[in-house]
Amino acid sequence: MSTTRLELRTTPHIKAGRTVEQIMRAVLLALAPVCAFAVWQYGLSALALIVTVTAACLATERLANRLRGEASTLGDASATITGVLLALCLPPAFPLWMGAVAGIVAIALGKTLFGGLGHNVFNPALVGRAFVQAAFPAAITSWVPAYAPDRFTAFIPSTLTPPLMQPPDVSAWAQAAVDGFTGATPLARWKYDNVLTPAADFFAGSVAGSTGETGAVLILLGGLYLAARRYLDWRIPVAVLGSAALAAWLFQLWAPERYPEPLFVLLSGGLMLGAVFMATDMVTSPVTPLGVWLYGALIGVLTVLIRYFGGMPEGVMYAILVGNALTPLIDRYTPPRAFGTGGRR
Repeated sequence: MSTTRLELRTTPHIKAGRTVEQIMRAVLLALAPVCAFAVWQYGLSALALIVTVTAACLATERLANRLRGEASTLGDASATITGVLLALCLPPAFPLWMGAVAGIVAIALGKTLFGGLGHNVFNPALVGRAFVQAAFPAAITSWVPAYAPDRFTAFIPSTLTPPLMQPPDVSAWAQAAVDGFTGATPLARWKYDNVLTPAADFFAGSVAGSTGETGAVLILLGGLYLAARRYLDWRIPVAVLGSAALAAWLFQLWAPERYPEPLFVLLSGGLMLGAVFMATDMVTSPVTPLGVWLYGALIGVLTVLIRYFGGMPEGVMYAILVGNALTPLIDRYTPPRAFGTGGRR
């Protein structure tokens, strides 16, 4: 007589055979075109920055495993994604040693300090970015033009700055590399000079910015790929971008001569990269159906408010970190209605 074994488990129940490794590798695949475009734009310096920051994240993760007596967790690729995302939101002229510091801080303070993967409160890549924003304010705002003629044969002068040394001023090099380069991002040109960048320049990737923020089309395609495979909650980027566009439209209605059009807000800065690849972090974003909409709307509106009224032209990083901090409260106060309750008596 044959018997069938019935296995009982408590929630959460696995609905599909997805593993952390599969999800992380899919994210890396979605990021690959963005990285390739960044290297095409900025050459050797972008490639070296991505490799250095990622290597620093992996080394810090492995050291943390040894200090805690754990098996290596490098195989889940979470540290690799942190390194790639962190490198993409740093300037291409960022010195490599500063990038390594950002990677160490991202894993040590943003991830390991909270207990490792699945326990971190904030997106680790943004923790590293916020640290170097405060520690190296001059280097983090040094911009260079894309498509420099010698980008595949020579590094940007500040890239190979020795550790603990002040990087050289790259403004003269940037102007010599590309005639007419202003040395400012589109957001900075609008905020401080009231000059709007044409939308065609964003799609061509010919504007100054962080290493991976100018490939808007590739970022969106990567997000669609992850959403189609159900590795990304599509409601979060839709809420982020939709709320940012709505807020920008309302401000433009109020004072069209002062505030830019919604398309400029969506394409400029790191909003696309943050909405698709950072705000959607499964660990630091809400899980309730209503919560993800509120979370995304909060990030989008905060980004516009910081850009318009803050002292800095960019606000995506801080908006996402605030959203991460509020995620537990959002989940707590937006629970879904239990089946069979709350209906008409």
